[in-house]
This record gives sequence, C-alpha cells and structure tokens, in this order.
Amino acid sequence: QVQLVESGGGLVQAGGSLRLSCAASGSIFGINTMGWYRQAPGKQRELVARITSGRTTNYADSVKGRFTISRDSAKNTVYLQMNSLKPEDTAVYYCNANIWAVVTGWDDYWGQGTQVTVSS
Repeated sequence: QVQLVESGGGLVQAGGSLRLSCAASGSIFGINTMGWYRQAPGKQRELVARITSGRTTNYADSVKGRFTISRDSAKNTVYLQMNSLKPEDTAVYYCNANIWAVVTGWDDYWGQGTQVTVSS
C-alpha cells in the first residue's frame, strides 16, 4: 500500500525557518507531481507549492520568494524549505503526490499532515 509520511513541522517564531519532508513508500512504479498543501482552521485547503518529475515548480503567490520545493527521486521524497515564516503561514501542511502504484495504476495520495505554527 502506498503511503506518504510528512515530518519537520513545529513551532517557530516569525522570521524563522522550517524544512518539511515527505517520503512516499510502497509498491511504487513512478511518481509524477508532488506538492504541498496547507489548511488553516476555518479555511479551505490551498496549494502551497508543487514540483513535477522534471523538476518544474509552481508556488502560491503568498509564498513566492520565501519557500522552496525540491525532491529526491531516488528516495521518493519531496521537501519544502520555508524561510521568513509569517504568522499567516500557520496551518497543517499536507503532502500530495501523483503516484503510479504497481497494481492499481495512477492515483493521488495524501499524507496525514504536519502542524506548522508561527508565533509573533
């Protein structure tokens, strides 16, 4: 069974940095796009950043210039380096990946989320 596991969340002061990691495991044939989404209390889940298998990246306007997404294909892992964090970045961050499982084919998978809290 394919699984995504996030790590690296925590509490940080405004202006600080965090690095999130998400590792995919299971019977994986290939991974296309991987990305990070976030959801704050009372708000809809939103795309933060994504990266294709060709390493093309896209970012939400609110994080451009502050966050960097990257991936290690050999490890089936995607990272999100978050710098200059702001209180409005506080949310649960979810990893997403478009994965071709060996038996079931292409599908989207989600991690369980990791909490990021930015204090003033």
